[in-house]
Amino acid sequence: MDLEILNKVVWGNSIKSYLLLIVIIFLGLIFKRLSSKLLTKFIYTFLRSFSKEVKIDKFLNLLRSPIEFLILIIVLYLALNQINYPLNTVVFERIINKEPYTVTIIDILDKIFLLLIIFSAFRILLRFIDFISHVFEYRASLTASKTDDQLVPFMRELTKILTIIVGVFVIMGSVFDLNVATIVAGLGIGGLAIALAAQDTLQNLLGSFTIFADKPFIVGDLVHVAGYDAVVEKVGFRSTVVRTLDKTLVIIPNKMMIDSPLENLTLRNLRRVKFSVGVLYGTPAETIKKIANEIKVYIDLHLQTNQDTLVVFDAFGDSSLNIMILYYIEIVDYAIYMKIKEDINFKVMEIVLNNGADFAFPSRTIYHEFGENGLNVNSGKTNSL
Repeated sequence: MDLEILNKVVWGNSIKSYLLLIVIIFLGLIFKRLSSKLLTKFIYTFLRSFSKEVKIDKFLNLLRSPIEFLILIIVLYLALNQINYPLNTVVFERIINKEPYTVTIIDILDKIFLLLIIFSAFRILLRFIDFISHVFEYRASLTASKTDDQLVPFMRELTKILTIIVGVFVIMGSVFDLNVATIVAGLGIGGLAIALAAQDTLQNLLGSFTIFADKPFIVGDLVHVAGYDAVVEKVGFRSTVVRTLDKTLVIIPNKMMIDSPLENLTLRNLRRVKFSVGVLYGTPAETIKKIANEIKVYIDLHLQTNQDTLVVFDAFGDSSLNIMILYYIEIVDYAIYMKIKEDINFKVMEIVLNNGADFAFPSRTIYHEFGENGLNVNSGKTNSL
């Protein structure tokens, strides 16, 4: 076979250069997944002792895709560097400071590839942060304290934001040849304007630090704030994510979480229950005393209540004799609390009925007045409402 044809020049490049470009791209597309997987496993060997609680699959899922993209970018860069023309074509030319300044296609491609490589590198770094935080989240889940469960996601977001900021400055300096020091100094001058423009955002950010410092609540606490009874799921930079008792997700700004009155319902040790039971007028006083005493004895003996029960004949209502019942449940979990309350309500009904009494309902007595031979006669009729 005559190999001289490979040296034939077409459009300023030999056929050998074009074949080499195609071969590099072809091999890169075939082996990029395998090579990214092998490289990811190799990197994991250095983290094995640190992350022995977490399976390697988590690390592979996080790192394989960005490493594969980085390998692809490098392969394309090496392939395109095998040819010269028309990549060396001048697309921009002018005199700057009495010196010629030209920009070629290859210069533009170099900047684009440099941008993509830096982007890929910082993307891999962000995935590293996700993996490390995943390890710490697993370790935090093994502890009894909920503070670390709340702190790990916050620190992850903070670290990622700082990493992105550094990445932006690196791109500005390396790709666009900007003076980063001058830009940082300029930010000091414009910082006041930015702070005024983003006042609410800064207040919410400071609110997140206040929450971590004062710890008025932690993840998993049931709180009452902004009119919601909800469980705290996440504390972020700008807002706190809570889930209400009807499973609705609510996003509340951190500023509101620290400025508004907040009740931490999880920290209370008792739940108060107060209501009235109305029995019919005509119920003997001894029967009412017996009903009140039996209700009090039952609640006091209940395993989930304390001894501060109060059951008294409270008032003469419009259509009933009212017995007021006040007690405290020593369970703060809402579902268990409602079940105990239901059991006591059924027992109250049973005690009232077993003593021969009955529950009153709203009623109204209407009197008709008419005259006959100068005499007034009153008749009454009772209607239930």
